[in-house]
Amino acid sequence: MGMLKKNWDVSGFIWGGMLLIGIILLSYPSYAAEKKSAMVKFPSLREDAVLTFAPEVPPPITRKQPAVVKITLNSQRDIVEIKPGLKYEYWTFNGHVPGPFIRVRLGDTIEVHHTTSDATGMPHNIDFHSVTGPGGGAPVTTVVKGEERIAWFKMLIPGLYIYHCAAPPVMDHIANGMYGLILVEPEKGLPKVDREFYVVQHEVYAKSPAGEVKKEETGHDMAAMKEEEGKDAYWGEEVGEAGAAQEPVLLEYSHQNGLDEHPMFVLFNEKYGELMGEGTLKAKRGEKVRIYFGNAGPNYISSFHVIGEIFDNVYREGDFISPPAHGVQTTLVPAGGSTMVEFGLEVPGTFTLVDHAIFRVEKGSVGYLEVEGEPNHGVYVSDQDASLCEGCLVHP
Repeated sequence: MGMLKKNWDVSGFIWGGMLLIGIILLSYPSYAAEKKSAMVKFPSLREDAVLTFAPEVPPPITRKQPAVVKITLNSQRDIVEIKPGLKYEYWTFNGHVPGPFIRVRLGDTIEVHHTTSDATGMPHNIDFHSVTGPGGGAPVTTVVKGEERIAWFKMLIPGLYIYHCAAPPVMDHIANGMYGLILVEPEKGLPKVDREFYVVQHEVYAKSPAGEVKKEETGHDMAAMKEEEGKDAYWGEEVGEAGAAQEPVLLEYSHQNGLDEHPMFVLFNEKYGELMGEGTLKAKRGEKVRIYFGNAGPNYISSFHVIGEIFDNVYREGDFISPPAHGVQTTLVPAGGSTMVEFGLEVPGTFTLVDHAIFRVEKGSVGYLEVEGEPNHGVYVSDQDASLCEGCLVHP
């Protein structure tokens, strides 16, 4: 009887210990989560980011307290006709170049959900210039197809920032279209304006399509050649109805041209002429305009200028802490940098956005802002009708 009782006591002790261990194991994830939650203090307010594509900008933030802002980005590949007759395979965020405009507030914590549908198995990630920490978040957002990474980053300094893919080789991912802008508003917000636009300059490094006549290989006047031969000698495409009927050529990316800093295109947003025709920016006389301008590079510095306007305010290199510069004609924007410019519209007409490294206009760094309204003869008047140059990109 004594032996039986002893065995029962030992057995009960073992079973009791196992039960206690089970309870501890079951409760550990909850305990670990609570401990982690105690270590990381997130704002109680949560919301999904409003994401827009160029040239559209999300509405200003009206809340007065920080939030956790969920941002969903997918890395993928998309073939785009970047100029009539020429297609290019971009690597993109959410199917657009540039990627979506992200608007948050100082003190917000961005909750980044990153996936990829790139079937090649190539890894992608996101380096936010607004993030304080290793790689701007790139090491903890790296994914291949079938994966998702979630990471949280607190916005510590207001400003306008570039984000881009930083998977190796970094330059190839940037050159192929993986970039965008993230705006971190100051706590009190930005001054009110009537219209906001999103523009990013970037270079496209492609191999010359078959049959192209390169500029450096001829001493002929290119415009004259086009007129006489019915061809665009630089781009190697037919003009007119015959050219339009041909199947577009798919250009191939050239890492070597990137090394040589010899781009085929220098564009504002996704395509050649994206900010012309139906894509022309629209405003009215008397309004105040703000342009969020980024330069993804990956090589060139941009000399951003709007012909016929003077910038009232320039937040150089996306800096919202220093006072803005005033009365600026042209502002430098480094590769991997940005600027925010504001100006009033005193007279109607067409105003041209350019990189004032002016030969780049022919490579695509040009767009239009069309301003409607009554003439303002106190500011701009002539006794002659305007004489516009037909086919001129700078003065349409």
